[in-house]
Amino acid sequence: SGGKKTGETSLETISHRYGVQAVVVSIDPKRVYVASPEGVDKKHTVVSLDESQAGPNGERYCWYQCTVKGGREAKDICAVSVAKASEALGAGEIMLNCIDMDGQCNGFDHALMTAVSNAVTIPVIASSGAGKESHFSDVFKATKVQAALAAGMFHRKEVEIC
Repeated sequence: SGGKKTGETSLETISHRYGVQAVVVSIDPKRVYVASPEGVDKKHTVVSLDESQAGPNGERYCWYQCTVKGGREAKDICAVSVAKASEALGAGEIMLNCIDMDGQCNGFDHALMTAVSNAVTIPVIASSGAGKESHFSDVFKATKVQAALAAGMFHRKEVEIC
């Protein structure tokens, strides 16, 4: 519905019936590197990257393209736009999984987390990239996310739970 309330979208229906706290939207974006923000379709939110995050050809900008099917199929829609539309339709939280960082154990994608958490008022959960305990304090200090998710680091027993 493009973020427009019709009363018939699944997000509206679920949030109306069970409350917004019951609606968590998972977004799986990947970076689309660009040399400059100029010329990028205005429907995409372009973010600047620090040198350590530059693209394969030294690009210092990107936008975050939503994917489906576990990141195997890209769609021409910006993750920031999806997050804003999801909030407008009744999502209570956004779980943000950066496909580029998934399994890398190098920390969360701060540029993505910042772009989305600055665009919405609902909680954002950082996902994909945690490899050590300090990655959690890093993402909380550097962004406005309200939660961060870990899975692989526990499965691989890099960090013991008990």
